[in-house]
Amino acid sequence: MRLARAQSKVLFLERELDEELPLLIARGEGERLEFKSSLRWDRRENRVNRSLQQVVLKTVAGFLNHEGGTLLIGVGDDGNITGIEADMQTLKHANRDGFERLVMDLVKDGFGGHACALVHCRFHEMTEKTVCRVIAERSADPVYLVEGGTARLMLRIGNSTRELDVREAQAHLRNRSPGRA
Repeated sequence: MRLARAQSKVLFLERELDEELPLLIARGEGERLEFKSSLRWDRRENRVNRSLQQVVLKTVAGFLNHEGGTLLIGVGDDGNITGIEADMQTLKHANRDGFERLVMDLVKDGFGGHACALVHCRFHEMTEKTVCRVIAERSADPVYLVEGGTARLMLRIGNSTRELDVREAQAHLRNRSPGRA
């Protein structure tokens, strides 16, 4: 059983990494793909906006609780490459390592340390800008996003992520297959 899960994980990650970034972007957002122009730099207000980090976490939680998926940070909703350079400039370690560390710290703080093993960051250069590809595997157990002491169940539905109310969460958890989020 453990070997089957490991093989499934390897196949999922290979499939996600095999697709070239330009083709992935051209495919557009969907059930297993989301674009975010930034992790924390608000381009409209020209300042750090930590609420953007929560939006990213909600998307990752939705992927973890569904079939897994890919989040491209540094790509606008229209598919234009915005890059993560402005985000990196807000970090103590203004480089890819610092950016990945922030993503993983957010995952740990938002979901618990167990979820870190299911989230992977890869970086790509496109049009002289850096894009971060966050790959979230499907979690065997539900992953809750904890905000202000409240645990929330997020689920990817179509091309959006939404929070389930108590009744919806109970139905979702009751109806999902064992070992499948």
